[in-house]
Amino acid sequence: MKTINIHIYGIVQGVGFRPFVSRVADAAGVVGTVANRGSYVDVFAKGSDEQLNNFIDTIKNDPPERSVILEIDVTNCGEEYDFTSFEIIESEKEYGDIFVSPDIATCDKCREELFNKGNKRYLHPFINCTQCGPRLTIMDTMPYDRERTTMGEFPMCPDCAAEYTDPATRRYDAQPVCCNDCGPRVYIVGTDIKDGAAITETRKAIMSGKIAAIKGIGGFHLCCDAKNEEAVRRLRELKKRPMKPFALMMRDLETVKRECLIKSGQESYLKGWQKPIMLLEKRGDTSLSELIAPDNITVGVMLPYAPVQMLLFDYPDNIKMSDCLVMTSGNVRGAPICRSDEDALREIAGFCDIILSHDRKILLRADDSVTDWLFDKPYMIRRSRGFAPLPFMIKHGGDKQVLAIGGELKNSFCIAKNGLLYPSPYIGDMADIRTVQALRESVERMCGLLECEPQLIVCDTHPLYNTVAFAEELAKEKNIPLIKIRHHYAHILSCMAENGCEDRVIGVSFDGTGYGGDGTIWGGELLVCDNTGFERVGSIAPFIQSGGDISAKEGWRIAAAILRDSCENAERLCEGLELCTEKEYNLQRVMAEKKINSVLSTSCGRLFDAVSAILGIRRASTFEGEASTALMYHAEVYEREHGGAVTNYKKHDKMLKTEDGFIGLDTSAYAADIAKRCLNGEDIGALAYEFHAVLADMTAAACSEIRNKTGIDICALSGGVFQNKLLVRLCKKRLENMGFEVLLHSLVPPNDGGIALGQAAAGVFYKK
Repeated sequence: MKTINIHIYGIVQGVGFRPFVSRVADAAGVVGTVANRGSYVDVFAKGSDEQLNNFIDTIKNDPPERSVILEIDVTNCGEEYDFTSFEIIESEKEYGDIFVSPDIATCDKCREELFNKGNKRYLHPFINCTQCGPRLTIMDTMPYDRERTTMGEFPMCPDCAAEYTDPATRRYDAQPVCCNDCGPRVYIVGTDIKDGAAITETRKAIMSGKIAAIKGIGGFHLCCDAKNEEAVRRLRELKKRPMKPFALMMRDLETVKRECLIKSGQESYLKGWQKPIMLLEKRGDTSLSELIAPDNITVGVMLPYAPVQMLLFDYPDNIKMSDCLVMTSGNVRGAPICRSDEDALREIAGFCDIILSHDRKILLRADDSVTDWLFDKPYMIRRSRGFAPLPFMIKHGGDKQVLAIGGELKNSFCIAKNGLLYPSPYIGDMADIRTVQALRESVERMCGLLECEPQLIVCDTHPLYNTVAFAEELAKEKNIPLIKIRHHYAHILSCMAENGCEDRVIGVSFDGTGYGGDGTIWGGELLVCDNTGFERVGSIAPFIQSGGDISAKEGWRIAAAILRDSCENAERLCEGLELCTEKEYNLQRVMAEKKINSVLSTSCGRLFDAVSAILGIRRASTFEGEASTALMYHAEVYEREHGGAVTNYKKHDKMLKTEDGFIGLDTSAYAADIAKRCLNGEDIGALAYEFHAVLADMTAAACSEIRNKTGIDICALSGGVFQNKLLVRLCKKRLENMGFEVLLHSLVPPNDGGIALGQAAAGVFYKK
């Protein structure tokens, strides 16, 4: 008999790992102890060689479903331990790498118990077990034990305590365990209505056409019947959201299949423990209101992931309930998602008729994750609940501790510690001071949770960003260094970090706008990068962007500017395409000539907006990405109608030009060509597809030119424009046909929600 000490690193807290180890030990005939140590699970095991080998093999090969084992260290103990049984012992504080579990969707077994009349947790809105339930959003500090979560405010009843301490139960050592007798309670805010009556009252309200605010795991949702046209229209009017799609929650997978088309692999992801909002193509015979996602071929769908949501669909009160509900973030436009009754009453009470809340505190906001699907795997749009703060590893990252503040739009931040990079849940857009305050609170809580004391802060270079002002203020408060890195370089570093790449790459960074290093606005950049720096070697053709912030919403302004500088009859062309009036055209021209609120730009996002306006698809946008997304949908429909890949499009004559070694993609001249052909009556869908194909041709040709000069054969594609799946597919195919290795995003958004990861990587490799 001998004793070994095992350290298990990864997502091994909050996923039932200690009770799992205890059960495996009993089955293997091993005695000893298991405990959380803050950064790992610590196991002492005594047995024969065969028993210990079986014990370790089972831990490695058959761990709990929600766990992620990154490393197992085994040490032979030099002294004999006097163990007579295997026990879970009290957790102790110890410093080191920390792996925090995201919030986990309700498991199938808990769902069965939820609707089992004979079960003590029948209809309990907070049912959970070792395999499911809230984690990150209720944690105060590590290690993950009940007293260090908001569940510490709810003492366990004798029955729950018995399950909690019994290795034979599903709730052995489940920190949020509770029941109807001892757990949190739901209620209608401002009334005495509680428990089941509160759920019934909310269901009645929804089915009578009203709007409900509902507190979930990471914050509030605004909810209404997705099949009630008037309710959906009213919610749009109240939220001042005329076109941006609403997310839906559907009762079950059968409902999703009835309303949407599901690709191979998506079903298991929809049912999995993360349960993100997933973009699915609507069926032609869908019963959903057109107002859910106007002029859009897809809809964002998720399945219920919290018990209270399951009860909204299926509570036994004889109310005939819709199986499709709008479930959109409960916030004022630009503000963070509400997490408390006070937030809800102050921010969103005017948007709803009833507020269903509960008394379990949310310590850290976690909005729903949103993902698309590309190359048979997720393609992240918003990384939050279910994913954050799972870390990414950098092989040669050292032990530096870094705080990366992230972007101004779609903000999330990132903490780096000991070569592990932890992206935060989604925070929001930083134009609103409330979101900046939410960022500050979340940074403080995450740094505390991960026991990080930043030695360096990293932020963007834009002088007017609220995130930059916050970073400067925080660096001054803590008296630690601050470095600022270029927006588009951070995008490429993010893609490299996600893919574990530390080589030099050709970075194609296409997005909306970012502060350039030459007094211009960048957004369509070709970079040569590694983890220590970059060189800008090319871009799309620059154009004048007039009108300040409004130009990001009104693509016709960019279209008029591009046409004005690219062809002789621009004014007549703009009039024929109904881009703008003569007065509007002349005003834009004067602003550009006199440099009034005008700046030179290479924004690829604005180029997409311009082409969308030229083709008459969207003259202006009511939300970020509306015009460019609509352009993509028109192109995809054309591609589908013409049997997949379209090869007979008109190639542009001047695909790229070089001056002094700098590569310029001749995109403005091509946009002018599209305008003329559109005015001549060519098919809009064909031109939309061709624009994507030609831009991919230009990009691949430019990368080939850069390879000839540098020898680099790895390309990284990042930036919000690469949220466009058609462009990604076309670029990837062309680059791979040329022999390039292509790095893409998957679990980190290519948009600004992912740049904090790149900033953190820059900080890790930064040398004074």
